[in-house]
Amino acid sequence: MAIPFNRWPDALAARYREKGYWAELPLTDILTRHADSERTAIIDGERHISYRELNAASSRMAAALQRRGLKTGDTALVQLGNHAELFITLFALLKAGVAPVNALFSHQRTELTAYAAQIAPRLLVADRAHALFRNDDFLNQLRCDYPTLATIALRGDDGEYSLQSMIDTPQENVGTRSSAPDEVAFFQLSGGSTGTPKLIPRTHNDYYYSIRRSAEICRLNEHTRFLCAIPAAHNYALSSPGSLGVFYCQGCVVLADDPSATLCFPLIEKHQVNVTALVPPAVSLWLQAVGEENGNRQLASLRLLQVGGARFPEALARRVPSEIGCQLQQVFGMAEGLVNYTALDDDDEHIFTTQGRPMCPDDEVWAADENGDPVAPGEVGLLMTRGPYTFRGYYNSPEANAKAFDADGFYCSGDLIVIDKDGYIRVVGREKDQINRGGEKIAAEEIENLLHRHEDIIHAALVSMDDELMGEKSCAFIVGRRPFRPVDIRRWLRELGVADYKLPDKVENVSELPLTHVGKPDKKRLRQLIAGRRLSTN
Repeated sequence: MAIPFNRWPDALAARYREKGYWAELPLTDILTRHADSERTAIIDGERHISYRELNAASSRMAAALQRRGLKTGDTALVQLGNHAELFITLFALLKAGVAPVNALFSHQRTELTAYAAQIAPRLLVADRAHALFRNDDFLNQLRCDYPTLATIALRGDDGEYSLQSMIDTPQENVGTRSSAPDEVAFFQLSGGSTGTPKLIPRTHNDYYYSIRRSAEICRLNEHTRFLCAIPAAHNYALSSPGSLGVFYCQGCVVLADDPSATLCFPLIEKHQVNVTALVPPAVSLWLQAVGEENGNRQLASLRLLQVGGARFPEALARRVPSEIGCQLQQVFGMAEGLVNYTALDDDDEHIFTTQGRPMCPDDEVWAADENGDPVAPGEVGLLMTRGPYTFRGYYNSPEANAKAFDADGFYCSGDLIVIDKDGYIRVVGREKDQINRGGEKIAAEEIENLLHRHEDIIHAALVSMDDELMGEKSCAFIVGRRPFRPVDIRRWLRELGVADYKLPDKVENVSELPLTHVGKPDKKRLRQLIAGRRLSTN
């Protein structure tokens, strides 16, 4: 049975097929096209897994799942970290026609139960290394709350729930039963920093196009060696072009547990990694580390560093080529679809100051004012988009969809952008990340970008705090090489020509910023922190 989702209108679907965006192939083609290749697909610690081995392992697991009664149209809840089993499981589920939600390893009880409530999974794949699965208490709760959950497979389990035995045990091949190319392949998670992420249905057709086009723009090939150091299940790491783009081109994915320089620099040197993708906070740490002994030598093979997931300050962007020694590519994408890249042959100004432009000729992108009307070129507005790989609605969320889409099917991402005359996008903030200080609007990212230009500021985040008189005031959280007084910050910003109303009302020095599961500053936690500190002093 097919999973219900909001489909593209017939006229648009016909156009996307006619232009070749939708290839009418299942996502399994990414792997099966290399099924007999002995080239290394994955390096996970000391394990080197070839394409032939990856294909065979995922086929054995798919057959095992089918023998346990799973069928096309069923759903699965998957939570695995940066290990080869994540990709074996993903391809197995695609071969069996089972649509997973790939939870991040950092997710906990609240998120997993919320996802289970939305999809009523028939299968759970998780890891005994996660705190939730070190014993069976949470498993028993899930089985009690969701009677649909019939099969459990756990990485690191040597008993009845063993994922490894499911992968290793020879099975009678009952045949691939992938869902149709125009049906839901799996669910992505929305990238919101507050609340439980909504589910985004992605079809084989739309996601495969995004992967193929991304790999083309980034010039991946069989010699690509990609370090995956951010959560591998995240959309950015999976498809922009990510691990799936590398597999499509028959390259090699090197897995790392985290993006720390101490872990990643030796891996880059050992495996001659030439491409990787990071979020801005990780780049800041790498820039600190390259000045240390052996830093630059270890990165000699690296030719391309992609930066995405959040707005990358220009001051940091300009440091990447000279200090890390590789080309920078900015990526601005969303799990809902639209992906923008700076091209590898773009000039420095576009690479350092913009987040690229839409990758598909049929990406329709414009900026809207608060009334939903187009703004003039060069003015700030809300990003509106639709296209051959941008979804048409969250899963089973009519209220959310009514707010997120206009009458013509354009998705409003909530990003505040400026589109220049060449079609390049510059992200200036989020609609919900504005501070309304007595009627004066402050785009938090504007101030953050200026703060990052200070040589002694490593990270900065500006958040709102409630104020009886002004409604809201601003607080700057600073991670610096030295403590900063409020007068220091205000003087610095004044020297840069910032209007007085934009100057932070309060400054907090912290050792690190809390991050969301996708590596963005967790502003919800920062607001809670500042509220608690203010209450304690009243």
